[in-house]
Amino acid sequence: MSAFGLQTHIWNNNLKSVLLLAGFPVLLLLLIYGLSVGYVGLATPVNSVGEGLLLAGGHLRRLWPFAFVAAAVWFLSAWIFHQKIIEASVGARGLTRKQSPDLYNLLENLCISRGIATPKLNVIETPALNAFASGVSEKNYTVTVTRGLLESLDKHELEAVLAHELTHIMNKDVRLLIVAVIFVGIFSFFGELLFRNMFRSGVRIGGHTRSRNGDSRGGGVLILIAIAMIVIAYLLALVIRFSLSRKREYLADAGAAELTRNPDAMISALKKISGRSSVEAPNDVQQMMVENTHAFAGVFATHPPMEKRIEALVNFAGGNQV
Repeated sequence: MSAFGLQTHIWNNNLKSVLLLAGFPVLLLLLIYGLSVGYVGLATPVNSVGEGLLLAGGHLRRLWPFAFVAAAVWFLSAWIFHQKIIEASVGARGLTRKQSPDLYNLLENLCISRGIATPKLNVIETPALNAFASGVSEKNYTVTVTRGLLESLDKHELEAVLAHELTHIMNKDVRLLIVAVIFVGIFSFFGELLFRNMFRSGVRIGGHTRSRNGDSRGGGVLILIAIAMIVIAYLLALVIRFSLSRKREYLADAGAAELTRNPDAMISALKKISGRSSVEAPNDVQQMMVENTHAFAGVFATHPPMEKRIEALVNFAGGNQV
């Protein structure tokens, strides 16, 4: 089976996008309930933890329609403006054909070979070596490269990196990542909102809320329950997001090798990029790059180790350890 454009992988990415959107209401309800429990624990006198949970349930019934409307607005805004936000966050600017005709020719030839529209090209003025693809449709698909990459890689290596990013676009990886980034952003925003309010109020985790008759009851327990719910919702969203990232890099490397018929060029490019790729960018954007040096290990790692990627190209794409 061809290493590039595995139709099952594309279908899998499309399915994951649908499942992310389908699972979002469930996690959002958990988040809203956690925030409601936290609000009761911080601000409402209760006689028991059970009473506090019931009050939080009442808040949930009143708040969920507004929360879903706000989430829809968030999704819509991020979907429409995500490309401009990404470009502003990394200081990327458009790269014209006149400024870099050779790079445009490499990209166009790759696109012609696959019968796809040519993405826009951007450049980041940094000596770091990195690149990433972004966008959700042909109207805004973009390949962004760093100045260091353009100056350090030869023609064949640049072609391999461009093919790597085109594979992400054609396999729908970039669209899936955009959905995941928006998805997780909502949970991190509301989680931080609660924690800031807690610290601003000077509430201790082990503290208590006064009951209506003046007795000290389990307000602190409610706060702990709220924190647990919010952390669970956030971590589930985070694990889902990071789990999407690792396999796609192997497939994009393989896709580059098949598109260019030159696995050695991809291996050489990865070796040059390794350890020289650090770009000042938000974590969400770093996750899209050829190498992410800021990733955590284990379940939160967004990229496989560079050595493993090179080994895969040698073992399965016929490359040599150049």
